[in-house]
Amino acid sequence: MAALGKIRKRGVTLVIIIGLGLFAFIAEEAVRSCEATKNQQRQQIGEVLGNKVNVQEFQALVDEYQEVMKMTQGRDNFSEEELNQIKDQVWNQYISQQIIANEAGKVGLTVTDEEMQNIMKEGTNPMLLQSPFVNQQTGRFDATQLTKFLADYKKNASNPQLAESYERIYKYWQFIEKQLRTQTLAQKYQSLIAGSLLSNPISAKMSFEGQNKESDILLASLPYSSINDNDVQVSDADLKAKFEEQKEQFKQTIESRDIKYVGFQVVASAADRAELMKTMNDACAKLESGASAAEVVRKAQSQFAYTGIAATKRAYPSDIAAKLDSMSVGQTTKPFETKSDNTLNVVKLLAKTQAPDSIEYRQIQVAGATPEAAKKTADSILVALKAGADFEATAKKYGQEGAKQWLTSAMYENSNTMDEDSKNYLNSIQTLAVNDVKLLEFSAGSIILQVTARKAMVDKYDVAVVKHTIDFSKQTYSDAYNKFSQYVSENKTIADLEKNAAKFGFQVQERKDIFNNEHNVVGLRSTREAMKWIFDAKEGEVSPLYECGNNDNLLVVALTKIHPVGYRDLDGVKEMLKQEVLRDKKFEILKGKLAAVKTIADAQKAGAKVDSVNQITFSAPVFVQATGSSEPALSGAVAVTAQGQMSKAPVKGNGGAYVFQVVKKADREGAKFDAKTQEQMLSQQAMQAASRFMSELYQKANVVDNRYLFF
Repeated sequence: MAALGKIRKRGVTLVIIIGLGLFAFIAEEAVRSCEATKNQQRQQIGEVLGNKVNVQEFQALVDEYQEVMKMTQGRDNFSEEELNQIKDQVWNQYISQQIIANEAGKVGLTVTDEEMQNIMKEGTNPMLLQSPFVNQQTGRFDATQLTKFLADYKKNASNPQLAESYERIYKYWQFIEKQLRTQTLAQKYQSLIAGSLLSNPISAKMSFEGQNKESDILLASLPYSSINDNDVQVSDADLKAKFEEQKEQFKQTIESRDIKYVGFQVVASAADRAELMKTMNDACAKLESGASAAEVVRKAQSQFAYTGIAATKRAYPSDIAAKLDSMSVGQTTKPFETKSDNTLNVVKLLAKTQAPDSIEYRQIQVAGATPEAAKKTADSILVALKAGADFEATAKKYGQEGAKQWLTSAMYENSNTMDEDSKNYLNSIQTLAVNDVKLLEFSAGSIILQVTARKAMVDKYDVAVVKHTIDFSKQTYSDAYNKFSQYVSENKTIADLEKNAAKFGFQVQERKDIFNNEHNVVGLRSTREAMKWIFDAKEGEVSPLYECGNNDNLLVVALTKIHPVGYRDLDGVKEMLKQEVLRDKKFEILKGKLAAVKTIADAQKAGAKVDSVNQITFSAPVFVQATGSSEPALSGAVAVTAQGQMSKAPVKGNGGAYVFQVVKKADREGAKFDAKTQEQMLSQQAMQAASRFMSELYQKANVVDNRYLFF
């Protein structure tokens, strides 16, 4: 009881302690929950139709597509620009697939397995024709080849030597199948929409007449340029009214931002160039003196290796290839600069010869327990072949095919390195006479070589090239960085950046409407951090200094304007609207001049220029020489005016005001109306119109693209 009494006395304190404990527990869980949510958000690359797109999920799709591209193009890797294109393509495909699947699901559209089987049985779909399962005789997809492959794939899954190659082809087929199903679903949805745009004999007849009913007119033109812009008053009220009239044109579905920026590219200084020129002059002198070309090129650290193998001009950089025909054998050029790749170059033509571009050959590889044993076996094979033994039959005795194969210049001449064995091997193939047999001895064994044919004789050049980029030194970069850093640190506002740029030798430039799906800022590589800053900054802020490009550019950015999703503000489109208002007001002035016109002669008296314009149809806009403008409105007005009649009122065009008289109306010669053909054409036009449905669906899908945060 005493214990209970003590507890009661301290009840309030206990409640407070327990409450604090519970609060701490709840707070800890809330923090953990918030942290987990933030981690999830950090992994979200975007959103479509309310569904989050995880960065790992997207990267897996990119990797899949890369593997497909490598297989179809025979590539090992891609440039940064190519990878960006792949990421864009994967993103666009993913968004389209999600939107189509969502819309198709609403109306119950699917692609059944039976439909897929029918497509494969037909075997003409372009995607199927890109697969490895094409019958070379029929040129069609062969489902039996696919079935055989899938069976072989299961059999060889446990074979480590074959599993990898089978797995690549299997994944490639899975990709094609998935894309084919998506493509078919999109086509079915598009056909559904196109089917709602109906054609009929009346519309077919009207369409035919619009294309084939031709009119010849006398046209009187008063161009807007005949009135000086300064003679027309444009008020803010005019601009606001025009903005409201055309507001939908200025609707923005994706946020964009305007920036001002200062960029500076670091280049080699005069001292840097002088130091490099010493290296080039030294290389030139050594080549002229007859020093080993390979040694000179190696010591000069040339970007273009010397292999000692004669090659066609296509093997050399374009600036080097352009000089070869004008050089004599043994000649060495003085150092020269190539602006296109920013290099200094020295070239020596060591030899020029005529050689086959393609050589057919065959070989037998000979090995033995010891080099001596291999040599003995090779000698006996060589003697037998020279005595008339059959090459392929001899090769088979030693477990080889001895089959003929072609070697082209392109297969070896772009190699950056060439060891002595490879060099001797290639030189032997190139110099060996047709049907001659030669024994080549290497440290790893011997080869019996025979050339069986040569074709396409071309000029080949043995050239030593010393090519060096005109790089800046560390000191030059340090000086440039310090100067740019001082400029950025001393100017923290947009006004200061602009005011003091010239003092530092810089120039402030402007870029409007940057979108976050761009891969770089103002055309510079490695600017992802700057892009992230732009879309996180507030108007008026100035960024830190960024090192970017190929480690040769410095950049500072100022955010001047944010254009959120919605309608652009009036200030941003004033100049565009002003031109529209000027055109409206000028037309009213010119319309007044033409108000009393009853004939073409009256229009001419009013100052209009008169021309004959022939073969006008409703379906094609008229181009008016007098105003230099294409005028669709004029085509429409002519179509509804009878032969011999004047236009009912002045026509407002893009380039001026017009009145006209229809001189002649006639059907285009040889044109015959066929209702069925015309309706088919209208149906095709409807299908094309239906193909534009994605733009509308995209806007409604609330797509969020945050790829710039990750790539």
